[in-house]
Amino acid sequence: MRTVGTILFIILTLFSVGVYCDNVPTTVDDLSYKNHLGIFVADPYVLKVGNKYYLYGTSVSSIGFKVWESTNLVNWEEKGFAFSKLEEGNEWGQGDFWAPEVIEYENEFYMVYSARDSDGHLKIALAKSSSPLGPFKNIKAPLFDDGLSNIDGDIFVDSDGVPYLFYVRDCSENIINGKHISQIYVRRMSENLLDFQGEPILVAEPSQQWEGIGEDWQWNEGPFVMKENGIYYLLYSANYFASSDYGVGYATADNPEGPWNKSEENPILSKNLSLGVSGPGHCSVIASPDKSELFIVYHTHAFPKAPSGIRVLNIDRIYFDKMGSLKVIGPTRVPQPLPK
Repeated sequence: MRTVGTILFIILTLFSVGVYCDNVPTTVDDLSYKNHLGIFVADPYVLKVGNKYYLYGTSVSSIGFKVWESTNLVNWEEKGFAFSKLEEGNEWGQGDFWAPEVIEYENEFYMVYSARDSDGHLKIALAKSSSPLGPFKNIKAPLFDDGLSNIDGDIFVDSDGVPYLFYVRDCSENIINGKHISQIYVRRMSENLLDFQGEPILVAEPSQQWEGIGEDWQWNEGPFVMKENGIYYLLYSANYFASSDYGVGYATADNPEGPWNKSEENPILSKNLSLGVSGPGHCSVIASPDKSELFIVYHTHAFPKAPSGIRVLNIDRIYFDKMGSLKVIGPTRVPQPLPK
């Protein structure tokens, strides 16, 4: 007789490889694709190495993170676990393996992720591998411990080589004036990524009407930072992840440590229930194969009529207009040209 844990693992694995997909084709023909892409993954992050893309995300949260490989951002092949707590040296995390991101740094690959420690708090850890496929092994877990729950790490390496960790002080334990609030912070990292310089600096917290600022639980989470024409852009998600109102906004700054100013055009990516799009969020941005286009990689609810933690992969075009504002061509549910 199978244990409950075994059955749960099988179910989660099936979801992660898309067995329960509604058979929406990813490639419509030789020239186009259609969202969603049929991969059951949340909090997606894509890394490009050479002519290949690697997709990571919240997939089998009880054990670790799977990885997928692609050459065109549309058709993905599952390559197994990039990180598993069952590997020797990775025993630290007890569960809730969420939101991995991988960067290539000094000829190695570093994965930042969050998981629940044995003391019950969510914490951020750092793992390393010689390959984007893994296996990744913990090198510092947790990366820091401030006595609170922290999630959604994003390592941004500036053009001068200085690394920064953007992360979220989670609303499960971050209570301000009686309200549970998720806030985004930044810390400058040491050159080896294992230590920090200075104290955490507040980057963003719920402050715009669309972010539910009157509610008892509020979120700014899922940070992703990039730089364009000397301006720093922080993409983030707001609202509850299992709500159809989950969406993406952005802020800009002249320095990674801020001050950061939110766009008045937020949200730039939000639900469209008439198209069957619910809860688009927790994104990353990556260039097309020929580098002429940018794509926002994000998740939506697999079942828009019943939003939940089951989410699927999407990509849409994103660009900077003449004023430097970020614009998303989406969310889409009709055929789109393949990435160039």
